[in-house]
Amino acid sequence: MARDILILGASYGSLLATKLLMAGHNVTLVCRKKTAELINRDGTQVRIKLRDEAMHRPIFSRDLPGTLDAASPEDVDLSRYDLVALAMQEPQYTNHTIRVLLIKIASAKLPCLSIMNMPPLPYLKRIPALAEMELEEAYTNAQVWERFEPGLMSLCSPDPQAFRPPEEAANVLHVGLPTNFKAATFADEAHNSLLRELEADIAALTLDGQDVPVKLKVFDSLFVPLAKWSMLLTGNYRCVTLHEPRSIRDAVHEDLKLSQSIYNHVDAIAQRLGADPKDQVPFEKYAKAAESLLKPSSAARALAAGAPFIERVDLLVKLISDQLGMPDAEIDRTVQIVDHKLNDRIVPG
Repeated sequence: MARDILILGASYGSLLATKLLMAGHNVTLVCRKKTAELINRDGTQVRIKLRDEAMHRPIFSRDLPGTLDAASPEDVDLSRYDLVALAMQEPQYTNHTIRVLLIKIASAKLPCLSIMNMPPLPYLKRIPALAEMELEEAYTNAQVWERFEPGLMSLCSPDPQAFRPPEEAANVLHVGLPTNFKAATFADEAHNSLLRELEADIAALTLDGQDVPVKLKVFDSLFVPLAKWSMLLTGNYRCVTLHEPRSIRDAVHEDLKLSQSIYNHVDAIAQRLGADPKDQVPFEKYAKAAESLLKPSSAARALAAGAPFIERVDLLVKLISDQLGMPDAEIDRTVQIVDHKLNDRIVPG
């Protein structure tokens, strides 16, 4: 049965969209008007490397069985959708037209699957140890999430690494690390049935008889997506330096012992919240994957380009660790450096 999925964000969102389109589902990408016009005219192109192939393959949406369209936020008719995926950077949700659309989504009580690095606040409220913590400071504007019911919000660990090549048009995405989206379940079993249906459809995909990487994996644990926090704090945010940004590989491998210490500490925070060690990714596996991540993280690139706001998972983890009585000097230093880049503050030596 073809499902209709609304995805907010046409860049990273086009990766999930492509997998859904390959499985015969229909997708609407929400984006700027000019980008929507481009996608409606030319479709999208996602470049992905299949196992044992040396070159990336371009996958064009116009060649896939599902139907793709794009729309600006004010043009979305919510009545046709089964599921909403949130794929924008967290600061983008403060845009007025996006906020209006979020209010409509919350009012429609549509299940929302976030594939953001920054977990929406309603999802965190599903975790008892976080429900009463003061975490709003980490968000650009925490009020945009106030209308959402926690049980209707799920979170996907966005482990696949992908970027829009700067020399390419806005409808092109290059996948650097084709790992899986790992989703937690919703509160309602009917919504979980939909998630597992999409999981099975994507798992069955082949291209020229070959398996296609980047699966949707559904887990009963609320803590599986939090495994991404250790990766972000060890690699992505440490790409930010007082000078030029460095690659994720360099952030992780320049001092592997320090990286493992940070990684293990963030894992310990998740376990204190209730995560099972089996929910988490071993450091050795992450360090191996990081060897191929030769570009700075999106957060570091955004700061280098002068962005006034970025997603602050670094600050979120610091706030949680401080309120748990588990502060960490290296996490504090990372937050200070990012603050310095954003606010032009002097970082203590």
